[in-house]
Amino acid sequence: MSHPHLKIIVSSTVALLAALVVWSCYPKQVGPVGPDGKKLTWVEMNKEQRKVHMRSVVLPRAAVIFGEWRPERFATVDCTLCHGQGAPAGMFDMPTDHLPRLSGEVLLGPEFEKHPDTTRLKLKRLVPEISDALGVKSFSLITRRGFGCYSCHLGPTGPLFGN
Repeated sequence: MSHPHLKIIVSSTVALLAALVVWSCYPKQVGPVGPDGKKLTWVEMNKEQRKVHMRSVVLPRAAVIFGEWRPERFATVDCTLCHGQGAPAGMFDMPTDHLPRLSGEVLLGPEFEKHPDTTRLKLKRLVPEISDALGVKSFSLITRRGFGCYSCHLGPTGPLFGN
């Protein structure tokens, strides 16, 4: 296997197969057990099951990240952190205008310029942690789909990237 083209073909094929295996694992079954005896995916859960999952799985993970980042500001974290004042009334639609609007740029240039530490924290810790808790893929720059910043934040003119 000393031919350079063969090495490239083999390594490309292995990388493609690995990507397919990882992507085929979604959506993950992260919720309560359904009628068929298997855990439910986020999409399969009803509103009440989603509320329980958010309260018992998603919120605690977000609370750890925000609490470690700014403990004085996020000593107590509840549903209003992301969902705003509509949460107590049962309004959980996302993305929401409760959170700051983002630039709409795929690479978040203005956000990195204004708030580099915050943007980096959310991309490196919050997005992967919450997408895992929800059992969904993290946002992909290639497909422009998946859970990411625009799953929670609106762009300058409204929802972006299929959210």
